[in-house]
Amino acid sequence: MGLLEWLGGSQQQASDESEVDTVRRIAGELDTLPPDRARYVACFAYILGRVANADFDVSDEEVAAMEHLVAERTDLPAVQATLVVQIAKQRNQLFGGTDNFLVTRTFEQMADLEQKRSLLDCLYAVSAADHTISAQEDQEIRRISSELNLDHAEFIRARAKYTEHLSVLQD
Repeated sequence: MGLLEWLGGSQQQASDESEVDTVRRIAGELDTLPPDRARYVACFAYILGRVANADFDVSDEEVAAMEHLVAERTDLPAVQATLVVQIAKQRNQLFGGTDNFLVTRTFEQMADLEQKRSLLDCLYAVSAADHTISAQEDQEIRRISSELNLDHAEFIRARAKYTEHLSVLQD
């Protein structure tokens, strides 16, 4: 079985093969997991990295938050969560502009409403890890919320828990 088939692709999707390379690379590190779960974890970690990198400054606090959230929300051992986050962070820094929408679209198609809401909360938790959510991070979360087909009320509900960290509201 080829990687594309393993990720649920078809011959029709062959042209998308290079576009989902990010998900495959991360998922490849999770070869002990069922393929669908590995894809979920890969997308989840990548999208966290997308927000952390939105202001081109991924702090140590943001990385630690990502590692914690990946381990906690996906039930991965800490060592494996750390590896996944490091790969996701690196891939996002290298290919973020190209892969951001594609990875988020993949997550949107596989996740249920509760998983999307959970991810949105995690995005704000990562952004707030260094006690400041930059305008770029906030805008990126809004963009992701839209790509996940969450309505504006869902976005505002998640954002409301973190208003004290929004840079636009700080001195």
